[in-house]
Amino acid sequence: MNENKHSGNISPEFALLGFLIAGPSHGYDLHQRFMTELGHVWHLSQSQAYAILKRLEQRGDINAQIKEQEKLPARQMLRITAQGRRHFNEWMDNISVNSRSIRLEFLTRLYFARMYKPENVKQIHWAQLDEIRSSIDRLETLLAHLPPEQQFNQLSLDLRLRQMKLIQEWMNDVKLTIFDSQE
Repeated sequence: MNENKHSGNISPEFALLGFLIAGPSHGYDLHQRFMTELGHVWHLSQSQAYAILKRLEQRGDINAQIKEQEKLPARQMLRITAQGRRHFNEWMDNISVNSRSIRLEFLTRLYFARMYKPENVKQIHWAQLDEIRSSIDRLETLLAHLPPEQQFNQLSLDLRLRQMKLIQEWMNDVKLTIFDSQE
């Protein structure tokens, strides 16, 4: 597992790329699969999906080929490019660093790891858990050294610390759910 950490813009674009690794798809079908498989993880309207797909095409991560249909409008068949595969694989090696990215990206990484590289699922889980433990340690240190008059900073750090501790507990449930279902 690469020790990359990701905390930038959180976008479902990598999930769309992940679905295209399985094979070419039309935008509508891709959105439908996305909503069926990850619709409670991500909120993605059809128009947002099309905008992301357009951006991925402009960036060179996917290409689109027009497919004519008899008596129906032409459709675009989307395919992932070698560059898109490389970007997806790099993203798969990242570690989520905050509660939002854990909820969105970590779960999405686990989903695709189970699909494409089930042998990496435990490694992804343990790397994420290590990052959570490090985050808890950092937050506890920050909170301990904060002057008492900084009440709102204390409240903010306390909230983040409690979130990370709750996520650490949740990771045990993830382990039981994911690992037990693999064996």
